[in-house]
Amino acid sequence: MAEGSTRVVLAALAGNGAIALAKFGAAWLSGSTAMLTEAVHSLVDTGDQLLLLAGQARGRKAPDESHPLGYGMETYFWSFIVALMVFLMGGVFSVLQGVRHILHPEPVVSPWISLGVLAIAAVFEGASFRVGYREYKAVARGRTLRGRPVGLWTFIKISKDPSLVSVLLEDSAALIGIGLAAAGVVAAAFLHLAWADGAASVAIGVLLAGVAFVLGNETRSLIAGEAVAEPVLIQLKETLAAIDCITELQEIATLHLGPGEILVALTLAFRPGSTTESLNAAIRELTDCLKAADGRVAYVYVRPSPR
Repeated sequence: MAEGSTRVVLAALAGNGAIALAKFGAAWLSGSTAMLTEAVHSLVDTGDQLLLLAGQARGRKAPDESHPLGYGMETYFWSFIVALMVFLMGGVFSVLQGVRHILHPEPVVSPWISLGVLAIAAVFEGASFRVGYREYKAVARGRTLRGRPVGLWTFIKISKDPSLVSVLLEDSAALIGIGLAAAGVVAAAFLHLAWADGAASVAIGVLLAGVAFVLGNETRSLIAGEAVAEPVLIQLKETLAAIDCITELQEIATLHLGPGEILVALTLAFRPGSTTESLNAAIRELTDCLKAADGRVAYVYVRPSPR
């Protein structure tokens, strides 16, 4: 899954870098505020992907004395920084530019250049979103929540891979933003609604602020020590229930140490009269079973029931 999310980020980085240059050129030629907003949007997305790649690289560092459980949670930190960038450099800038243009409208020239660049951008963004969507389908395949397949929005809310979620959210927002920018350019250039270009910029800013809020809230929860998603927890409990030597599961606590690592802490009641040797064998068995049930399980700590 880590390799898949890295591939998604690289695809988004390549697309957004090229799109940002094209949009800045079109904004300079046309004078469109909505196009300038979209150019900044793509530039911010490019910077975001670089930060996500840096977070993934740092998260893969091997455990050491200062971080005995590894550096996986660094991925969450850098994803939170991405959320702040989307809000401050994308959302706030877009709204301010839009308000300025509404108060002091300027004519949009060469609208066909802007629309052509937006059409090309839509193709690139659509291709990037398709890569992310295919990765989401691969991760969610076969998983259910309360007996129903895991949809895209549900996946975004319960996913523990912020890199993949960031790209899905940003590419979705980019496609919607392209539509808003195109509407603003058309209304300003062909319908002579001078304020429309600025209004489109404000709408794009509000959209980016919403994306930043969702991404920041989900990442905040992961930094604070979020447990595994409900489908994964159910799978772990079913695995433990199938192990004969366990008579009662009294407590299960889980923690995501990163997108690809889970810590599981258990309080278990074993069969009466179990010897130290049999307990050790049972712990080895359940550890192997949990890791087989979910390949992300990296650490398993077991406490026999005090009762």
